[in-house]
Amino acid sequence: MSTTSIGSTANHPQPHSHADPHADHDAGLSMVPTRQVMDHEYDGIQEYDNPTPGWWHLIFLASTLFAFPYIIYYETNSDVPSVTDSYEQDKAEHLNREFALLGPLQMDEPTILRMMQDAKWMEKAGRLFATNCAQCHGALGQGLVGPNMTDDHYKNLKVLTDMTKVISNGAAQGAMPPWKGTLSDNNIVLVSAYMANLRGKNLPSTRPPEGDPIAPWPKPKQ
Repeated sequence: MSTTSIGSTANHPQPHSHADPHADHDAGLSMVPTRQVMDHEYDGIQEYDNPTPGWWHLIFLASTLFAFPYIIYYETNSDVPSVTDSYEQDKAEHLNREFALLGPLQMDEPTILRMMQDAKWMEKAGRLFATNCAQCHGALGQGLVGPNMTDDHYKNLKVLTDMTKVISNGAAQGAMPPWKGTLSDNNIVLVSAYMANLRGKNLPSTRPPEGDPIAPWPKPKQ
């Protein structure tokens, strides 16, 4: 009898199991901590109740509290430089470092003409003019105490290189002070190029034309 049972078992294999193939997957999901689902639904989409962590609220609160003194200090204090002021200062410092790498500039016609054509150096020259020259010649070169530099009349200039000589040594018996001890030779070349570029703008001035018309500046060589 036992032999028959054994043989029967051997000759008639047991049928395959039809267990649910998703059972293991579902069992794994059951081990994941469940989170509460919000009671609203949009287009068939639900969301978990996943609140913002406490540290985020602390940062938000600290930022809000910091904003009030920051606004008061930076928006009402005229001594604090603006973003634009800081940018212009950094830009000027960068130009100064780059300008120092040029080496000595010659006070001759080709050098002045070359500087006149370079917008980058004319920007630096404009700052030098505003700091040292505008109080006499006007912010735009239109003339105040000193003569108008935007017309074709000059009292002490006949050629372009006379510009560096007048700036270096002064003129009009001291009415135009010498700048050689204040400005470096390179800066004198820059200011000369800048003031030469003012010619021809013919801005309105409280001063009449002074001196005689002179020949146009020579054109830079290509």
